[in-house]
Amino acid sequence: MTDTQLADGHDRLAIPVADLRPSLEAVLMVADQPLDATVLATAVGYPAEEVTAALDALSEEYAAQGRGFELRNVAGGWRYYTREAYAAVVEGFVLEGQQARLTQAALETLAVVAYKQPVSRARVSAIRGVNVDGVMRTLLTRGLVEEAGRDGEHGATLYRTTAYFLERIGAQSLDDLPDLAPYLPDMDDLEDELAEMAASQTRPDPVAVEAPAEDAAPETTQDTGA
Repeated sequence: MTDTQLADGHDRLAIPVADLRPSLEAVLMVADQPLDATVLATAVGYPAEEVTAALDALSEEYAAQGRGFELRNVAGGWRYYTREAYAAVVEGFVLEGQQARLTQAALETLAVVAYKQPVSRARVSAIRGVNVDGVMRTLLTRGLVEEAGRDGEHGATLYRTTAYFLERIGAQSLDDLPDLAPYLPDMDDLEDELAEMAASQTRPDPVAVEAPAEDAAPETTQDTGA
């Protein structure tokens, strides 16, 4: 590797670079979030094009060897994941038999946000037919949704899904979501219901309450957890 120059014209001594593939594996093993090709290229000292090619080759190599893990490009970055075929084994080890899953209410709320984002709580409530304040607080706490500015017409806080949400479902972008949006109610049909909700809405409890189980009790007027 030859010497490089800094922006001010001064020479910078080149740092010896280790073999590319092992270097990428070493960095990815300690990463706690997906890393894009540019970040990895900086870390290992190789051009981004070579890094991308090496990552693709490693991913194919792991798949061909039937390893218990795989290298995937998710949410704009590369990261190691356990292979889906061994999910039950890993889940049993990590959770010791306990299922840490979202309730049905939370999954439904998250789906509405994913397909209608950016969207306000009131609109999500109108689509689901129940108050979703508690569920939304839980989704925010778990990092699956985030604030996305204000509605210019009503000033309500808008919400959208996060990069962590894409990572968890294994998608590159929202374009990878199944085409389910046409089956959700059209927003124009909800204006009357939204007006009624706005007139009768009370101040939400500031503390999120987790639902005791997978929507064990029939929904009436409010979802309180996820």
